Amino acid sequence: MTGAQIGVDVGGTFTDVALFLDGDLVTAKVPTTADQSVGVIEGIRKACDEAGIAPGEIDTFAHAMTVSVNALLERDGAKTALVTTEGFRDVLEIGRQDRPALYDLDAEKPDPLVPRRRRFELDERATPEGIERGIDEPAVREIADEIARTGAESVAVCLLFAYAHPGNESRVADILREELSVPVSVSHEVLSEFREFERTATTVADAYVRPAIEGYLGRLIDRARETGLPAPRVMKSNGGVAEAETVRSQAVTTVLSGPAAGVVGASSVGADTGAVTFDMGGTSSDVSLVREGEIERSPDTEIAGVPIRTPMVDIETVGAGGGSIAWTDPGGALRVGPESAGADPGPACYGGGGERPTVTDANVVLGYIGEGTALGGELELDVEAAHEALDGLAAAAGLEDATAAARGVYRVANATMTRAIRSVTVERGYDPRDFDLVAFGGAGPMHAVALADRLGIDRVLVPGPAGVLSAYGLLTADETHDRARTARIRLSEATAEDGRAVYETLVESALGDVSDTGAARIERAADCRYSGQGFELTVPVDRFDPDRLAGRFGDAHERAYGYRLEEPVEAVTLRVTATVGTDRPTPRHAGSGEALRGRREAVFPDTGRVEATVYDRGALGVGETVAGPAILEQPESTTVVPPAWRGRVRDDGTLAVERADGSGEGDR
Repeated sequence: MTGAQIGVDVGGTFTDVALFLDGDLVTAKVPTTADQSVGVIEGIRKACDEAGIAPGEIDTFAHAMTVSVNALLERDGAKTALVTTEGFRDVLEIGRQDRPALYDLDAEKPDPLVPRRRRFELDERATPEGIERGIDEPAVREIADEIARTGAESVAVCLLFAYAHPGNESRVADILREELSVPVSVSHEVLSEFREFERTATTVADAYVRPAIEGYLGRLIDRARETGLPAPRVMKSNGGVAEAETVRSQAVTTVLSGPAAGVVGASSVGADTGAVTFDMGGTSSDVSLVREGEIERSPDTEIAGVPIRTPMVDIETVGAGGGSIAWTDPGGALRVGPESAGADPGPACYGGGGERPTVTDANVVLGYIGEGTALGGELELDVEAAHEALDGLAAAAGLEDATAAARGVYRVANATMTRAIRSVTVERGYDPRDFDLVAFGGAGPMHAVALADRLGIDRVLVPGPAGVLSAYGLLTADETHDRARTARIRLSEATAEDGRAVYETLVESALGDVSDTGAARIERAADCRYSGQGFELTVPVDRFDPDRLAGRFGDAHERAYGYRLEEPVEAVTLRVTATVGTDRPTPRHAGSGEALRGRREAVFPDTGRVEATVYDRGALGVGETVAGPAILEQPESTTVVPPAWRGRVRDDGTLAVERADGSGEGDR
């Protein structure tokens, strides 16, 4: 065997591939296909051809996808039924008291994933102390018959207090699986935590996307086997990978699969003081924070109005990508996104029949993407089509010409992405000037320095495989499995044994999914709060010592909110993470050939139209510097260095772009 590793990330427009072999990194980019598994295999074949190996010589295959998040965003997931405790049929619609827009009297929440006609009640009852009333099995079988008549393609089961006492819920699930030939998602397996709305919503989301995930991974595994590839390991929202068969039964854990891979890749670049990661792809831009080498994570998120509670990389997403369509509102104001041209027909400059102007078309008109550029090494640009699209936008917006419209699109898109960066820094008490901006994605390096300039950030890091960094991140990701259970332990009355028993159960469950239990590292944590609080803070736990845990929570509360209280502390939910480390690739970068490609005119926000030097980025050697205005081209992305900035190539191929006055790299 060659020891070859391959990572494949599916985006809205392109499918990216990173293949690591004997110290060399080979990358590829192909259009995303309707059945994503087809494009995945095409991309793998392309990268293998470039590397001179057969797909069967690949040892490990890691994969990130958009199947589940697309199902939620486009509302085309499975026809789902819900079985719940009598009296709780409408939990999905009641939700929480918060409103989508506080002062909008006409604001409406999105429709629930399960309509009322497919929500069924069951006479049973459990409390935090135990099961009071068991289930009537014939009644469950009658419900199964009703579900079958609705044509449901999956079922979610969420009974009251099943996180504490799952006996009734387990038996209901067993009967439904006997009676129905559809997937059944069970709340105590999906989310063994309290808060009825979030537990129900997350379980329903799992059921809603599960048939699509099972079908997609089944097709991909079959195609991989036919191609001689190993079965894929799949990126989860928490930034770790897991075996495909494990993920098929934990579908909701993949909703941020692709964006999480990008953050993992960006975290390996080596920012000195922390990093704001900025991934601008074809459909959206994703922003996250890495502090002291640790990726920021969150216990929950909301996607298309659906709350999902599962550990995940903390990512802010906005609808501004290379394929985002520019348009004018009824008042004539210029807007960008969230609608995207996607891969088909794509931006006008792709020559695929698209006519509406996009951010990519604006970058072509501004000169950042040259006429001879071949995206992904193959897709030739139609520059004339880009100009025609921007001419039409200029007429609609009352602007002078295509260039003026392109400058407007660039600025509006940048304003949207700047707000996203502020949301993960300023709005959380962090100064963006204390971080490096790590830019990647097909379009990220074109916009990154302009964003840094607006935010006062002195240095932008553009990794070598910037255009396919999410695919590269898959090669660096550890295997990770999370487990959690609500326990509601009042620490002033607890003993060490109270927590130890719960942790032992969680560890045993997590290790059941681990590929190599001998290599697994176990981390414990607890969500704690003062008695009566409506929110928790997560604190690490080395051993369950009630007094020590209460002290750690007080310290964490003081750091977060500036004060601590002399009140009883409650450990609400206990958490376990099992991790198996990976051998991270260390690609070589030497640079070869002639780096200088020529010069062309480009338009910059502050200086207008100037002549920029064009380089082949891959040919730049370690230590070489470029002065702006400059454009660095590579097959999967383009980096723009404006006037008054300069870039230097690091040992690993990362381009460090800093202010030309020396306030960046040299001062840190």
